[in-house]
Formats: sequence, structure tokens, C-alpha cells
Amino acid sequence: MDMSLMIESLPRLLEGAVLTLKLLLLTELIGFICALPLGILYANGSRAARTPIYAFVYFFRGTPLLVQIFIVYYGLAQFDFVRQSVLWPWLRQPFVCALLACALHSTAYTTNILRGAIQAVPAGEVEAARACGMSAFQVQRFIVLPIAFRLMLPAYSNQAIGMLKGTSLASTITLMELTGVANTIVASTFQPYEVFIMAALIYLTITLVITRCFKYLEYALSKHRRPLKSSAAIPGQVRHAD
Repeated sequence: MDMSLMIESLPRLLEGAVLTLKLLLLTELIGFICALPLGILYANGSRAARTPIYAFVYFFRGTPLLVQIFIVYYGLAQFDFVRQSVLWPWLRQPFVCALLACALHSTAYTTNILRGAIQAVPAGEVEAARACGMSAFQVQRFIVLPIAFRLMLPAYSNQAIGMLKGTSLASTITLMELTGVANTIVASTFQPYEVFIMAALIYLTITLVITRCFKYLEYALSKHRRPLKSSAAIPGQVRHAD
């Protein structure tokens, strides 16, 4: 194993990781904002409102992300009205196309996760809120959504980690994120083992950070928080009330 190559390639790989993080954060932000109203309608809307949302979720969950990226990057350019629109200077950029495809993919998964979390909210909580005179909007804002957000965090964290790995597909449309940079280094050095080990370690580090952030968020939103280790009682020590 060539340790010198692994060290030399690290700065370039970290530059690619910055672009990976930028793509991931924008994807999750846009996906969550778009999924919030869609998830509420998907769970509580009429049949006419749920049908197009179901079709949207089914398409983006049922087709590979790579195909979706190719459709956006190569497919949109086939339409004259797209090339003649004011959006064309943006849609011709690989980063924007990758972001659009990833954001739509994330929106579909997050919508489905949020719908399941909303439907998992105990009916007694909703009935109690209505008995207190809350309007439908207040029930959603103060009761349903806060509980649903707590319930959806484990599944949403898995979705975010999956999207982190999905951003590697952006390298197929010439975007120099972490995997794209790794492929470039391998093409010039012909030593894939060392380079991809470093790339994998960077991905693992990002995954660890994401996992820790979601665990902290789950702890912060939990009604029944476990005591911190620093504040736990020492065996054999008697704690007196103040």
C-alpha cells in the first residue's frame, strides 16, 4: 500500500468532499421544504390531492437515482422551450442538474416518511386537542407535526445517509465531488486501492457526523430524556434532596 499517495491525495479529496457536502445539504434542505406540504396533503388530503402526490412518490422511489440524473442532465436539453427559457443558463450546469435530480429524489422519500409519521401520531392526542377547542391548523401545528417530526427522525436519518451515498452518482455528469475527484486521481496514478480507501474513510467520517447529529436531535426532542453520564448517580452514593 502506497501511504505517500494516500497522504498526497487527501487535500484534493477533501476539496471534493466540500462539494459533496454542499450538494447534500442543499438537497436535504430543498427536499424537506418541498416534502412538508406534500407529506401533510399525502396523509390528510382528499383523494384528488393524494393521487398526483402518490404518482410523484412512486416514480422517484421506483426508479434509480442515476436514471433521474440522466433524465434531468441529458433529457431537458432535448426540448427547445427549455433551451430558450431563462432557466437554461442554470439547467446546463452539472451541479444544478444534479441538485435538481437529488432534491426531487429526496422530496419523494421524505414525503413518504412524513406521511407515515403523521399517520402514526396517536389518535388520542388529536382527539384531546380537538376537545380543547383547537382548530385543524392548530392541531397540525402544535400536536401532529411536533410528534411526527420526532417519529420520523430515525427513518429520515437513514434517508440522509442514503442521499450522501447517492451524491456519488453526480460524478457521472462530470461533477467533481468526492467520487469524481477520486476517479480523476485514479485515472492519472492507476492506483485505485489507495485512493478509494481514502475516499471511503471520508464518506465514513461524514456518515458518523450525520448519525451523531441526528442522535443529538432525537435526544433534544425526546420527552423522556435519559440522564447524561456526567450527571448519573455514582453507585453507593446517596443523593439528598435540596
